[in-house]
Amino acid sequence: MLNYDIILKNISKPGRYIGGEIGQTVKDKSSVHCRWAFCFPDCYEIGMSNLGLRLLYSSLNARDDVWCERCFAPWPDMEQRMRETATPLWALESGDPLSLFDFVAFSLGYELSYTNVLYMLELAGIPLLSCDRGEDDPIVIGGGCCTYNPEPLADFFDLFSIGEGEESLPELSDLYLSMKKDGSYTKEAFLRKASELGGFYVPSFYQVHYHPDGTIAGFEKKYDELPDTVQKRIIRNFDKAHFPSKTYIPYIDTVQDRIMLEVMRGCPRGCRFCQAGMVYRPVREKTPELLNEQAKCLYEATGYEEISLSSLSVSDYTRLSRLTELLLEWTDERRVSLALPSLRADTFTKELMDRISTIRTSTLTFAPEAGTQRLRDVINKNVTEEEILRACQVAFSAGKNQVKLYFMIGHPTETNEDLSGISELSSDVVHSFYQCPDRERGRGGIQVTLSVAAFVPKPFTPFQWEKQDSLEETERKQQYLRSVITDRKVKYNYHDAKVGRIEAVFARGDRKLGRALLEARRRGFRFDAWEEYFSYQAWMDVFRDTEIDPDYYTTRGFGEDEILPWDLIDCGITKAFLKEERHRAYAGLVTPNCMEHCSGCGAAKLGGEETWCNRTLSRCGKTAAPKTN
Repeated sequence: MLNYDIILKNISKPGRYIGGEIGQTVKDKSSVHCRWAFCFPDCYEIGMSNLGLRLLYSSLNARDDVWCERCFAPWPDMEQRMRETATPLWALESGDPLSLFDFVAFSLGYELSYTNVLYMLELAGIPLLSCDRGEDDPIVIGGGCCTYNPEPLADFFDLFSIGEGEESLPELSDLYLSMKKDGSYTKEAFLRKASELGGFYVPSFYQVHYHPDGTIAGFEKKYDELPDTVQKRIIRNFDKAHFPSKTYIPYIDTVQDRIMLEVMRGCPRGCRFCQAGMVYRPVREKTPELLNEQAKCLYEATGYEEISLSSLSVSDYTRLSRLTELLLEWTDERRVSLALPSLRADTFTKELMDRISTIRTSTLTFAPEAGTQRLRDVINKNVTEEEILRACQVAFSAGKNQVKLYFMIGHPTETNEDLSGISELSSDVVHSFYQCPDRERGRGGIQVTLSVAAFVPKPFTPFQWEKQDSLEETERKQQYLRSVITDRKVKYNYHDAKVGRIEAVFARGDRKLGRALLEARRRGFRFDAWEEYFSYQAWMDVFRDTEIDPDYYTTRGFGEDEILPWDLIDCGITKAFLKEERHRAYAGLVTPNCMEHCSGCGAAKLGGEETWCNRTLSRCGKTAAPKTN
């Protein structure tokens, strides 16, 4: 156990490290035969807000013979204390070092957190390279959206969980326990068996061969029985997905300190730049009655005064009206507010506005993503300026006077006219406010805030082959947009283009990037997702010294017939569909959303009677046969 009197002296926010929160799970070690340490490669405040971590923590702890604990990346002041006192990284519930666990699992949700993975392994005293770990070292496993291209991290992980883990991780625990019990366990034998379960990728079992120009020539399997591609796992019936009847409540303020009610998984829209909208298909919904009961359960367990309805596009939940009706029957009298963080302008209505009028904010957020209709058609955003302005009018009539608009620059085919369209649309929103006859008077004027990110091509999207704008071109566009915004009611914020470039390198990278990550750890890189610790020049120095050309992964663009680093992974969406969508983008053609029409993306093969795929296919009279690669 830790000596807290020594380790917690003279550090900020000691509540990050002590555990003991209401709702945590503590078990008798003598009754537990499989131990998991779930590691989130960022600080406590970020990790404690992660819904996936809460779900998997609960699903594993539902078993008597398995104990799952939590661990977060120590802030640099704590790192210094740990090194001074030779204290290894520990799990919050037991205080035991991570090196004593059977599984050390990392949630991989953002490419710039990769250095924190190595940082945490080093602090735990676990060898960074999988080839250097012995039989007594923990099995290091990764999951999350970044595992749809796990190759930059292939040298460091024993195993990757592809897709949704609520069912697959307990299955993996069963396999581990059975092999330990019958005496057949070795790490190699276990990993071979794990690869047969479905949804698990063992990178050391696949060798990558390259052409002289650096492109991939092919993959070679170590064992014949290994799958050619690893298909993701999904929860087919979302109503039957594991639900945590309680959750841990943090001691200190966190980013999302509220009840998070996941109403559906997947997104039907098909935006061509959006990885999440593709890899989380097919769309699956929970019934309103079940969600209402789950919300009550979490309220009784936590006492939180806000419920956030969570999904990629919550206003696309087809039974939202019924759900809000059920929730308001008891939340109003208890003064519990409802939050809808992800709204679409084309599905935002006065009825919805009236039902969420208890939200404690005067700001609503929409994401047009592009400034002109031409470019919105290219990216398949399927929202018009009229719909955006109509949604704003609804908000203004309900007393809102602040609107946040998300845009992205660097989309394929983008021109200066498209950039100017961002300014023009923002000014139209301002004008719409003053034209609204029902707006509240005396509360001040309108404030429109633009948040503008740079396009990063991501795996398993129709734009996965696209080149990213050069750093110079992105910065030129950012300054051009600044120059054309003249309305003082419009506030312009934009993301650092240098961060987006490093993100793109690791988003589309291959195994050769492992040597850059290893060198970055040797030089002390960590918390690259935080502005105060990110150094673009330091990364350029690492790439130079490890003979990595970042342009190869960013501004080069990929060929449609090229073998991609992530071709070992099957997310359910066929490459043929992605290519077709790319061609439609350049033709300026939109593709209907999944509920209107099935476009044959391939996700229907993943099955499940409650998926939108089967509902749409049944209505259209189609079969579930996907297009082939």
